[in-house]
Amino acid sequence: MAIFPFIFLNKEAAKKDVVLLNHEKIHIRQQLELLIVPFYLIYVVNYLYELIQTWNHEQAYRKILFEQEAYNNESDLEYLNKRKKFAYIDYL
Repeated sequence: MAIFPFIFLNKEAAKKDVVLLNHEKIHIRQQLELLIVPFYLIYVVNYLYELIQTWNHEQAYRKILFEQEAYNNESDLEYLNKRKKFAYIDYL
């Protein structure tokens, strides 16, 4: 879980998981672009909208635009170096 400026991991092994860390770093960049608080507002509203559409937590979570960007690019360890600003807009 990423809450600017921290990344919280629940297992010691997760600290060595470069893909997971990259996923969370993508969230940190998203939070910075939206000045943190708006990120969380959009995140929650997007989740609730998707939850109402699907009535399924996992599907709703995976459809959050910020999560789509992070999951689609977490394996690309160079993604943050080449990422355009506000890239999550492509997932609307």
